[in-house]
Amino acid sequence: MVAVFAHGELRLYLLALLADGPRHGYELITALSDRFGGTYRPSAGTVYPRLARLEEEGLVRRAASGRTAPYALTDAGREELAARADDVARLERGIDETVRERAQSLREDVASSMQGLRAELALAAQEARQEARRTPRGPASDAQDRGRQARAASNRARREVDAMLQAFRDDLRAELRRADAVDAVSRVTVETARTVLDSARAAIRATLR
Repeated sequence: MVAVFAHGELRLYLLALLADGPRHGYELITALSDRFGGTYRPSAGTVYPRLARLEEEGLVRRAASGRTAPYALTDAGREELAARADDVARLERGIDETVRERAQSLREDVASSMQGLRAELALAAQEARQEARRTPRGPASDAQDRGRQARAASNRARREVDAMLQAFRDDLRAELRRADAVDAVSRVTVETARTVLDSARAAIRATLR
């Protein structure tokens, strides 16, 4: 995957994020994730070493004592940020473009996956219909038996799908709650869910015809 930030850009953007006030490292990570609409979330191993370097350069400091204290801009940090205002504006425009590209790529990936799923389901449904047409007709009693068997099979399949939907719903709700606890649910999550669910509904309906 292409790097999100060019050399030195993450360092500069961390200074820009601290212009609004002191923040902990994890708050900066969350702010970066939010800025990218959830399409990018830097690791602690990416952010903290850069904060340590900024601290060594005298551009940021701990707002209080202790290793868990938030980071804040120093006067030198504010001076560098002011001197590089044009670079920050250019970086913001680049981030806007990156977010658009990543969101479009994600939508295309989801759409492609769902198209494949629809094709597989449609093929399975077609094969099932062809198999049913190949079954020879028999006496009325045989037809009744086949009808009962078909009803029982349909009921079992419906209950199996119900169970899968319930498990999917429970698992995804738990994941969303965990993500929401750290403010990690974004509009990209919403749009992805809408695309996937709409496509899945259409694909499953195609097998019911």
